[in-house]
Amino acid sequence: LDAFPKVNEDFFKKTMSGGVITLVASFLMALLFFSELRLHLAPQATHELVVDTSRGAHIDINFDVTFSKLPCAWLSLDAMDISGEMHLDVASHDIKKQRLSPSGSPVSTTEVHNVQQTQKKKKKEDSQNTTCGSCYGAENEQYKCCTTCDDVREAYQAKGWVLNNVQNIEQCKDDSYLQMINEQQGEGCHIWGHLSVNKVAGNFHFAAGHSYQSGSMHIHDMAPFADKALDFTHKVHSLSFGKPYPGMQNPLDGVTQLVPQKATSSQQGHKAPTGMFQYFLKVVPTDYIDKAGVRTNTNQYSVTENFRESSDPTAGGRSLPGVFFFYDLSPIKVHIQEQRASFLHFLTNVCAIVGGIFAVSGLIDGTVYQAEQVIRKKIELGKHS
Repeated sequence: LDAFPKVNEDFFKKTMSGGVITLVASFLMALLFFSELRLHLAPQATHELVVDTSRGAHIDINFDVTFSKLPCAWLSLDAMDISGEMHLDVASHDIKKQRLSPSGSPVSTTEVHNVQQTQKKKKKEDSQNTTCGSCYGAENEQYKCCTTCDDVREAYQAKGWVLNNVQNIEQCKDDSYLQMINEQQGEGCHIWGHLSVNKVAGNFHFAAGHSYQSGSMHIHDMAPFADKALDFTHKVHSLSFGKPYPGMQNPLDGVTQLVPQKATSSQQGHKAPTGMFQYFLKVVPTDYIDKAGVRTNTNQYSVTENFRESSDPTAGGRSLPGVFFFYDLSPIKVHIQEQRASFLHFLTNVCAIVGGIFAVSGLIDGTVYQAEQVIRKKIELGKHS
């Protein structure tokens, strides 16, 4: 009943070819064994597509961007979505900025981003000034007197007007905002932080000047930059929608964009003075569950990009220079789960490796041995003949 009968050692014959085949087979067994062990120890991620049924959620947008040729005092950050919610001139402790020299080195300590900070300081300083200043034709029930440059701007914005020629406004001669614009000219800005927005399609953008809403129009006050070149060359150090997870890839991380070399007219062939960088992002909700069962709710995204020159005749010369990120949400959610194969699966694969190599090496050894015997017999017959 012995299923493994033994063969007398007198019937064994050791050959050189058999020894070589044994060494090669042993090496392959060891190599494939450790490869299978590595795959067994490393968790495998499975992907599943499901419909996103979440409602009323928010998305955290994490960004880190450097503008090498645009000062911090010139920048404003706005966020808005299709639900009508708007955050103009976003100022938050979650957003930081740092002034950079033309060479890229920091020239100031990190500070909270607030594009209207200087105006508020100036307004407080002038609060004791009771002189009723002119609003230059923009007087109304709310603004009967304009004691500061900021009052004149707000009165004009209430009328839906654009304040040009600020140098002719008496209240603006000592305006700290205009002073900072001139003082920081030639510098760069590093700005980073995160925004919390509704989980609906929308956009956030970096542009120059104060922003305000006039009816259904989103307007930036570009008057202080009429004689200045706005170069929105930038580097996106990182941009993500939510928390990171192992293996996550954000396609805009480390991307540098320069204002493209393009003729602005048939007579001129110099660098375009300014333009709108547009990023169109498709955000895909993602659930990641690690091998310990910890769930991470986050988002992935894909992106396409475009540059629109402000002086392009097809744009009507009215496109706002800046860096715009337009995002839309996918209705499909990606479910990613880490899992490890069972030990029985690993054991089965190991047995298949050992048995397979042993069987194949035995066939090869038998073939080589028989070939050697045939050749040896032919040689012996040739000698006798």
